[in-house]
Amino acid sequence: MAYLTDIEIAQQCKMQHITEIAKKAEVEKYIEQYGNYKAKIDLSLLDDAKDKPDGKLVLVTAITPTPAGEGKTTTTIGLADGMSRIGKKVTVALREPSLGPVFGVKGGAAGGGYAQVVPMEDINLHFTGDFHAITSANNLLAAMIDNHIQQGNQLGIDVRRITWKRCVDMNDRQLRFIVDGLGGKINGTPREDGFDITVASEVMAVLCLASSITDLKERLSRIVIGYNFKDEPVTCGEIGAAGAMTALLKDALKPNLVQTLEGTPAFVHGGPFANIAHGCNSVIATKTALKMGDYAITEAGFGADLGAEKLLDIKCRMAGLKPSAVVMVATIRALKMHGGLAKTQLGEENLEALEGGIPNLLRHVSNIKNVYKLPCVVAVNRFPTDTDKEIEFVIEKCKALGVNVCLSTVWADGGKGGEELAKEVVRLCEEEDNSGFTFSYNAEDTIEQKIKDIVTKVYGGDDVAFLPAAQKQIKKLTEMGYGNLPICVAKTQYSFSDDPTKLGAPEGFTVTVRNVKVSAGAGFIVVLTGDIMTMPGLPKVPAAMKIDVDENGKITGLF
Repeated sequence: MAYLTDIEIAQQCKMQHITEIAKKAEVEKYIEQYGNYKAKIDLSLLDDAKDKPDGKLVLVTAITPTPAGEGKTTTTIGLADGMSRIGKKVTVALREPSLGPVFGVKGGAAGGGYAQVVPMEDINLHFTGDFHAITSANNLLAAMIDNHIQQGNQLGIDVRRITWKRCVDMNDRQLRFIVDGLGGKINGTPREDGFDITVASEVMAVLCLASSITDLKERLSRIVIGYNFKDEPVTCGEIGAAGAMTALLKDALKPNLVQTLEGTPAFVHGGPFANIAHGCNSVIATKTALKMGDYAITEAGFGADLGAEKLLDIKCRMAGLKPSAVVMVATIRALKMHGGLAKTQLGEENLEALEGGIPNLLRHVSNIKNVYKLPCVVAVNRFPTDTDKEIEFVIEKCKALGVNVCLSTVWADGGKGGEELAKEVVRLCEEEDNSGFTFSYNAEDTIEQKIKDIVTKVYGGDDVAFLPAAQKQIKKLTEMGYGNLPICVAKTQYSFSDDPTKLGAPEGFTVTVRNVKVSAGAGFIVVLTGDIMTMPGLPKVPAAMKIDVDENGKITGLF
């Protein structure tokens, strides 16, 4: 049977005009149209709606990802459409896709099959220009730093200790480590430099965590760009770039409104990676979704040890949010890969491999229930090759933890395939207790203790090894007054550990911390582990090679 591609399904959809979606979300007075199917929401909405009660927040997260796929964004969208089908007023809050994965290997972030947000091509490509604005703001600061040095360096910036990097929203390994400022005195000061991918920029994190234009400007001012010759931090505010950066970002701060294939309002805004940043859509978009729906469905990037941990420990802590329920997405195929099967062997029933891999799911579920104290349901994203025995095995294992399992067929069936999950999520929100919600660590503890709490409580590791450079950085950051900030761990997404080859639910491991730095504008400490990089590279056959456009402007090959 030949299946339609994601883009073919999306292009067949008869989209509603964005004004119709705005009416459904009750935001028609606040929209700024970007064509017929996209709009931005004016920030005054949240002030005007401040006395309106919030809806219930539902977090969709997943097991540790594998090449077999999990379908987290697809499940998020299908769940929202399923809730709409059972008569609930629902909104969805998602991250914007980065061009890096779109042209690289992972794909976009607009869902898949019959559970997508549209216009899919726009969302996966330039959308409303938010990422371009973030890139420009980031690089304006970089240019002003080097210009300050060129024009006399009044702040005494040590060019060997500039921590601010340039960025581009593309997988470009060639730019990870560069030397620039060559060509003589007129062309700047020669120094080591480098690029991050835009989604890993602190400007992205600042935009996603800011609550207003004023808060955005204050956060940008606090960004530490490096150190002077006296070993003191130098900030963006001292460089004088915060005002101009805010001007570049003022429209990007407004959340974007689009729709699902079934016409559910979707706020798609911000997009940091969860393996190297905090991995959540913007606070403003989430709060807008909560005001405009009785239920707001959101997702966090990669597995629950990364995206969900950061949403709960960073975003919820900063923004005062509390999820009413958590959906843990899994596939039988991915669990069998965690149990040791190769990708080519996943179509056959194999309870032994499933038994080997299911501890990964159970650890994630246990974390949500026992570490964060939140109600949880497992959504098994069903594939045609999954057997009844395999499904029954997962149901029984989850039942032992007091968690129900719902089968989801949203990829093939859209919202109809998410109705069973929707009913269980409504039950969790209305009948289960989330009042015990707590964080995995106390923000007032030392930086070392907070990192150890994440490794031992969430990852299931034994200990943390701090390399000498990291120990020195932690001491320095504590002395500078940053010791009480939350922790943002940059770690491989493929394992609970910092070793991507350790699948399943590894035990007895130690996580190595090699670098620690402050994102003072975002308001967290970034902890780099293992071999994690903030600029990915393209694969041998990039997805970009399959993308094309015909003489009528119709795009093909985009998933």
